[in-house]
Amino acid sequence: MVIYSLILLFFACAGNESTTPAKTAQIVAESFYQGNEAALKEHTTPEGYANFKNLMAMFVKSDTKDSNFKVIEETIDGDVAWVKYSTSYDKTPGIFKLVKQDGEWKVTARRPKEEVPF
Repeated sequence: MVIYSLILLFFACAGNESTTPAKTAQIVAESFYQGNEAALKEHTTPEGYANFKNLMAMFVKSDTKDSNFKVIEETIDGDVAWVKYSTSYDKTPGIFKLVKQDGEWKVTARRPKEEVPF
């Protein structure tokens, strides 16, 4: 009985582990360029998803599975994080703003002329 309880506790704690801002940024970047709307919706806020959905129509879906995603810089201030990254899909680095909602990091829309920390 004790072993069963410990195993159950282990799985319960493992399920509550939240993703890092950098990992969420990678999932969103790859989902966007590979046209995976379900993953994109899961890892973005409603505002962020709406922006990406509109932009997806203008981009050709990439056949490349290896995004070569690299974090250039990352900063976290409470429930807001910023991730500057590069991928094989773009020539210039991208920047995502993330917010923590219900313990999970989600990419959200940036306000026009919003200053980034780097």
